[in-house]
Amino acid sequence: MQKLMGLVRRCVDDYDMIRAGDKIAVGVSGGKDSLVLLELLAGLQKYFDKPFALVAVTIDMGLGMDYSPVTARCQALGVEHHIVHTQIGPIIFDHRKEKNPCSMCAKMRRGALNQTILALGCNKLALGHHYDDAVETFLMSLIYEGRISCFQPVTDLDRSGIVQIRPMLYIREKTVDNFAARRSLPVIANRCPVDKTTKREEIKTLVYTLSQTYPDLKERIFGAMQRLPLPAWGPQGRYKRPKDQE
Repeated sequence: MQKLMGLVRRCVDDYDMIRAGDKIAVGVSGGKDSLVLLELLAGLQKYFDKPFALVAVTIDMGLGMDYSPVTARCQALGVEHHIVHTQIGPIIFDHRKEKNPCSMCAKMRRGALNQTILALGCNKLALGHHYDDAVETFLMSLIYEGRISCFQPVTDLDRSGIVQIRPMLYIREKTVDNFAARRSLPVIANRCPVDKTTKREEIKTLVYTLSQTYPDLKERIFGAMQRLPLPAWGPQGRYKRPKDQE
């Protein structure tokens, strides 16, 4: 865990993600990425030189998922867990019968999440995007939209005043998987009807296939995003690409 917390600390420092007095909401879906992020931030909170508060927020999509194991884990970490019950899932899949539901789902979840964390007095939202997510998002923008783009490590949401941060950008997906398994985190199965059939899954498969021929593909893409850099991707610290952490 110390090695992963070190990578989170480096990412936080490189992009000035956390400042003293911040109240940070962690968007906890119940998936492995968000649960690992919560664990690492709770650990970082104990020794970080800039004191910050931490809460967990879950948007219940109305798909019949039981979040009680997540609540129990939050209690063990000493973190408040707030569950927001919505009917986003039934609205999108049953009533509207959206053929391409991901965009609308993301927008509705983001709206519910932002409204909640503002009510809780939070000024920052931590999201569980990791190294592989960044590479895949870059390729999705390039291939499907013809744009050189990616989400930013730190994003100021002007309308709401919330700042989004992504502290796990230096951690690989397989390391996240291994950590979640070792810690026996209460990962909840995704009940989304389109899970594993999205454009992101297509890109994930493409990256895996290309990496068999070009083993350094992810490192080269991630490095290019920082060296160009893409907007807001230039790190303040001296970044070294993450090697296999497991």
